Amino acid sequence: MKNKIEKVLGISICLLLVCSCGKVSKLKNGEDAVVSFKNNQKISVDELYKDLKNSYGVYKLVEMMDDYCLHKEYGSEVTDEMKEYADSTIKSIKEYYPNDDDYLNYIQSNYGVEDEAGFKEYIYINYLRNKAVDDYAKKQVTDEKIQKYYDEEVVGDVRASHILIKVEKNDDMTDEQIKKAEDKAKKKAEEVINKLNEAKDVKKEFKKLAKEYSDDTASKEKGGDVGYFNKIGDTTMVEEFTNATYNLKDNEYTKEPVKTSYGYHIILRTGSKEKAKLSKLKSTIKDTLAKEEKTNNKTIQIDAMTDLRKKYDMKIEDSELESQYGNYIQYLINQTNTANESE
Repeated sequence: MKNKIEKVLGISICLLLVCSCGKVSKLKNGEDAVVSFKNNQKISVDELYKDLKNSYGVYKLVEMMDDYCLHKEYGSEVTDEMKEYADSTIKSIKEYYPNDDDYLNYIQSNYGVEDEAGFKEYIYINYLRNKAVDDYAKKQVTDEKIQKYYDEEVVGDVRASHILIKVEKNDDMTDEQIKKAEDKAKKKAEEVINKLNEAKDVKKEFKKLAKEYSDDTASKEKGGDVGYFNKIGDTTMVEEFTNATYNLKDNEYTKEPVKTSYGYHIILRTGSKEKAKLSKLKSTIKDTLAKEEKTNNKTIQIDAMTDLRKKYDMKIEDSELESQYGNYIQYLINQTNTANESE
């Protein structure tokens, strides 16, 4: 990895120094021949550079600049986490291309690398780019945003019990059969709700019905109790279950079955707590808002790398490439916005 970054830096310096036009320095060997022919004809370094620059120079230059910035920011050592990320990526591709030749052809044609070692270098850089995006997203989360989110969104924990009626289905069933199975489960859940409607002591009846009807073996013997949970930074419950619980008051139950990927639930909210202090939740809120920033900001990958280049005072000395770079970034932004509008 160190050798690669040293090589990248060397090539970058050469690219930024050699140019036949615009505001730029010039190498002493600028007229040296790359290729020579009879009668003293030649293709010079300047000619080659100009042609490469005008064809795809800006794309390669951006790649090289990002290599430099990412390694300056995060170091050039390959961490165990990066290795695991690379191994996982390669493993998933090899599952589709178990033949070595097919696998090699795939990574060569899709990633522009020569071999697996080059592909790993590509994956490492992609890992660091993702890291840069995560850090950039967190930078956008101000204390004001955290306070606003705490005031308007954060709530205390709630406690619930539930009765789960599973949908009896399998992969061999037709759509019609699945629909019938879902209707059957929903009807059974509605019958349980009717029993609750007639109960004098809802809590006592709920525990009894949970033991009798619930398909959740982990909670049924506890009267359906699933403990406390929260809708902020807590993945204990699926979203539909969490939202339904927060829409209830303490000691209220759902009057319609709540459908989730597990089946149909009857939910009884059994308790609630005051929300925790901001100091305890600040880190969790920041992660939540950073995640929202990554989802909502469609150009965040472009913004993150642009910001990182600025941090290291990147200046393109070649005026033509500088113009191409600006056009290229705007092109990426326009393409991203267009793609999102068509979704």
